[in-house]
Amino acid sequence: MPRCKKSSSVTPTANRALAGLMLALLGGAACPATAGDTAVADDSREIYNSSSRAPAWLQAVGKLRVPGSQYRDGQRTHLLEDCSATLVTRSVGRKADTLITAWHCLAYYDDLSKPITFTLPGDVGGEIPREAYRLADGGGMYADWAILRLRQPVAAAEAGALLIHPGRADPQQTISMAGYSRDAGKGDHGNRLTYDPACRITTDNPRSSSSDCLAHRGASGGAVVQSSALGTPLFSGVVSEGDGAGLSTYVPVAVFRGALGRLLD
Repeated sequence: MPRCKKSSSVTPTANRALAGLMLALLGGAACPATAGDTAVADDSREIYNSSSRAPAWLQAVGKLRVPGSQYRDGQRTHLLEDCSATLVTRSVGRKADTLITAWHCLAYYDDLSKPITFTLPGDVGGEIPREAYRLADGGGMYADWAILRLRQPVAAAEAGALLIHPGRADPQQTISMAGYSRDAGKGDHGNRLTYDPACRITTDNPRSSSSDCLAHRGASGGAVVQSSALGTPLFSGVVSEGDGAGLSTYVPVAVFRGALGRLLD
């Protein structure tokens, strides 16, 4: 993240291929300069640590690794997309097997024989790895969401999944945003889960909203969370992009609630 340089790649040729797609998505405009990979002096994010007082819901946000390829200039290039995803559930205390991420994280996934891998941070017992497959998605950057299913569910005792917000996040209340940003600072190149604990919704549009949460590339597919009046953390949207300097966009869960309702176990 940001969108114009969202992917990690295996070869220099892959970098050129990804740049071509981003230019196409942006209508041929050049990518603006961003703070996507550099440390930010006023970094409002916090680093998740299972031994700290970080919110328990962060255990539902994991790393998503998606293999892919692109055919360009007569040559097929293999890619590897590193994103974030969130484990969600219909009711607390049940095992969970449904993930939400961003559509663009799966844009180059074209070989079903290669697994998508999802890894939760875990607690004292360490990381929790799973394989996942795609169920549904928005089909493009105009609807940057995707729903995946784990081949093996995660028990509630291992990690608690997030409940879904029944409506839309209230612009008058703060939100939190979490993901595996690949900046060189607090994100440690995607090795640490970071979260902006209390930021504001700055625009609330029907299909895509923005906030002043801090997020870098790699946080794509991560969670936007708002607490209910009773203090229950609710999954309110999926991170789409951010500039690493306090401007981030997300897709409200209301946009894909219908698809999610049909697929959520």
